[in-house]
Amino acid sequence: MDRSLSRFRDDSELTWLNRLAGTGAVVPVSRRLRVALALTDRAGRVTDDRFDATILDTLERIGERGAPLGAAPDAPLAVTVFEQTSRAHVPQVPLDMGGVGKGLALRWAADAALPELPAGAGLLLEAGGDIVAAGVPPAAGWRIGIEDPVADPGSEGQPLVVVDLRAGAIATSSVRVRSWLAPDGRPVHHIVDPATREPARTGLLAVTVACQDPAWAEIWSKALFVAGREAIADEARARGLAAWWVDDRGRLGMTPDARVRTLWAAEDRLG
Repeated sequence: MDRSLSRFRDDSELTWLNRLAGTGAVVPVSRRLRVALALTDRAGRVTDDRFDATILDTLERIGERGAPLGAAPDAPLAVTVFEQTSRAHVPQVPLDMGGVGKGLALRWAADAALPELPAGAGLLLEAGGDIVAAGVPPAAGWRIGIEDPVADPGSEGQPLVVVDLRAGAIATSSVRVRSWLAPDGRPVHHIVDPATREPARTGLLAVTVACQDPAWAEIWSKALFVAGREAIADEARARGLAAWWVDDRGRLGMTPDARVRTLWAAEDRLG
């Protein structure tokens, strides 16, 4: 997955595709990249464009640089190493797969691991804070802690919420870790609002979503973050999502679907 979808690798399939952006070409691609392209396109439509893979230029501008793109490559990539299966239109602009790539990696890893489990066993896979569970869970379920985004950096204090996860996935979008100073000295983070092409300032610090698929958990956590403090509760409830969030005043919110999954929460933080 890293060799296929990472924008930080000079030898990845995504970097090769991004170097062709805007050429109008139709090129051979792997199944992994084809699925990722289709998923990001659908995610944009379903979330009213609050999830947008075309924000790579913003990430580069504010200092999160990937592999240099430069001129279009002279030769086609040897995509046989990526299990070539079909062809795709080159995007108009370079793309960032971001959390979608991580979610797809978890989806496919779980699918590959599940048939190898002994009868009655389950699995829990974690990648950079995103989690997927499959198979038969422990009798008490998997207990997942949601980190407090206002805790001191590097602290190992108690979580803000503890969630019961029996199956499916849970993902968090937060400004706690991937924050830095831009080249112009501004404090910035990696969650970009496609409407402004700037780091999202929506009154939220973190959003966690639990749903069946890890890639869609990632998509909805980012889309709800961009929706903002005033809109998140109504939208998450309307879409039937289990969502937890922390606003910039440190207050904790959750939907009814999230509450039934919650084993413990810091009651003094509920807003």
